[in-house]
Amino acid sequence: MTADIAYLQTLQLPLEALDRQFAAQRAAYAANPMPPAAQRQQWLKALRDLLSNERQALIEAISADFSHRSADETLLAELMPSLHGIHYASRHLKGWMKASRRKVGMAFQPASAKVVYQPLGVVGVIVPWNYPLYLAIGPLVGALAAGNRVMLKLSESTPATGLLLKELLARIFPEDLVCVVLGEADIGVAFSRLRFDHLLFTGATSIGKHVMRAAAENLTPVTLELGGKSPAIVSRDVPLKDAAERIAFGKTLNAGQTCVAPDYVLVPEDRIGGFVEAYRQAVQGFYPTLTDNPDYTAIINERQLARLNGYVSDATSKGALLIPLFDQGQGRRMPHSVLLNVSDDMTVMQDEIFGPLLPIVPYQDLEQAFAYINQRPRPLALYYFGYDKREQNRVLHETHSGGVCLNDTLLHVAQDDMPFGGIGASGMGHYHGHEGFLTFSKAKGVLVKQRFNAARLIYPPYGKSIQKLIQKLFIR
Repeated sequence: MTADIAYLQTLQLPLEALDRQFAAQRAAYAANPMPPAAQRQQWLKALRDLLSNERQALIEAISADFSHRSADETLLAELMPSLHGIHYASRHLKGWMKASRRKVGMAFQPASAKVVYQPLGVVGVIVPWNYPLYLAIGPLVGALAAGNRVMLKLSESTPATGLLLKELLARIFPEDLVCVVLGEADIGVAFSRLRFDHLLFTGATSIGKHVMRAAAENLTPVTLELGGKSPAIVSRDVPLKDAAERIAFGKTLNAGQTCVAPDYVLVPEDRIGGFVEAYRQAVQGFYPTLTDNPDYTAIINERQLARLNGYVSDATSKGALLIPLFDQGQGRRMPHSVLLNVSDDMTVMQDEIFGPLLPIVPYQDLEQAFAYINQRPRPLALYYFGYDKREQNRVLHETHSGGVCLNDTLLHVAQDDMPFGGIGASGMGHYHGHEGFLTFSKAKGVLVKQRFNAARLIYPPYGKSIQKLIQKLFIR
């Protein structure tokens, strides 16, 4: 599918229309503030059926936005986790919705306590361009499971996908339940300023600061899924083929345009040559050629391609050694390359790369590797390759990151029973699975008493004998 840009622009909401759409969702929420489980299940089933039936149209739209996106990567990294997430939420929804019973202290008896999980109201989701389907559907599933209304702002860099999602979701949901907002940066700014009950943003750390600042004006709680420089550590004794192949998969998927892609690799200094060769073999085994290769995804647009080429020029001008793994690219299919002799003054070592460039940093021992990571902003993901369990535990206890894979990359994100989220510069808050339901719910504490009220014993006037006895018993 190819987006008609002129038609797309006619669908862009005027700024004032955003307020009307938001008001319609607020009114719909007020009319149905606690949708029953059966209704939420129906919403999720309709979404699952839609994605399953329209998978080919979605594959084509995403590919059109990238100039070429591997159909298998869209199936693997967008459709499969979206469908699995819907299935998981549907299966566990009734249990999540049940009130959680809590204990009441002896001093406050007779009474009971519970936590009720109540929908927040209207949730805003700002979707990035790199996985425009999965990063729209994932938050949508959590928000709908929790009983909310949802407004999705799609990226202006994926117009074909945005237009298709707007049309598809309108088939199964009224706009006062789920709506897609299209438009350029000015619409995105206005969107982030709406008085949402929760706002989830996925994207660059620099933009996340602006989103959080806008949300703060309304005291809107935010979940920020940012990025940063996720490191991989290759141990001294792991087979290089094992580490190189798994890092190569994580780095080459979507041409490296993944928020949890390995951003750089720490390798023992005396193993760098062997790792580079093992890595070359792994990447070329995945992609024997770039020319007309349907498996290799392009860079999303010319602006991002120019940014990546700028990183290469800056690094090589400052002494880095560029090792291309292919002779040439094709269109925006940028050749994958390794960078050696990198230093902190290079832009490629300061900004999240988000593309097919892999810097390699030497280290002498694990203490030095940990120090290198811990001196920098906390990453969204950290990957360690080594089978020594003592060293694995050291990685978990002596580093900080949003998530960890031991001897793998990326796949922790697809585990529905684990939370996903960053820390510090890589984000705040969690979603996916049960954590998604909790993020988009208000956990409301409820204390219940009936006719008998023992608390009358502590009411003023103070100084009575029973009050003195209570103080002796309970204030120690």
